This record gives sequence, structure tokens and C-alpha cells, in this order.
Amino acid sequence: MSDNVKHIVMWNLKGRNDAERHQAARQIKASFDSLLGRIPGMTHLEIGVDFSRIEYACDVVLYSEFVSREALENYAVHPEHLRVKQELGDLRIARYQVDYCSTAQPPGL
Repeated sequence: MSDNVKHIVMWNLKGRNDAERHQAARQIKASFDSLLGRIPGMTHLEIGVDFSRIEYACDVVLYSEFVSREALENYAVHPEHLRVKQELGDLRIARYQVDYCSTAQPPGL
């Protein structure tokens, strides 16, 4: 049975103004979109750019799904993913991540 692993990453981006942060968001979206169909075990990938501009919101979110934890681990070291990480390294000022299995019950419940 598949673990149905969800991988969510959120970033705050560098930029002196909204236009610079929006350009960085477009670059992040284009880079991650280039991974579609290239990562074994990845079943879904989308990039969302925040429009709320709420003070505590992140600028960009990556939502992806994998068939298993092993597929997620392989993604982390896949050459195409490493290429994207290198392309985007200087665009971010903060990064947050959550990985979970939608079929697993959280510990303590």
C-alpha cells in the first residue's frame, strides 16, 4: 500500500519591494514546473504564490505528493531537484517544511 506522502515547503523571498519578490516567485514557479514528469515517484507538484499579503503569510508554497517516503527521499537527492535548489538558493530568506503521510495517524492520537 502507498504511503501517499505530502511534501509542503513555504518560502519568504528576498526583494526590496513587491515587484522584486514577484519576479523571484515567477522564477521559483518556472524552475519547479520544469520538474514535472522528471521525478520518479512524484505524483503531483504545484507552486502557489500568495496573494493575501498578510503580514505573517509566506510568499510561495510548494505542494507535492509522492508514492512513498522512499520516493520523497530520492527526490531530495535527484539531480534535477538539486539543479532547482541551486538556481533558487539566493532568492529565499526563510524556508519552512512539512512532510507527512496522509494515511498515517499522528503520534499520540
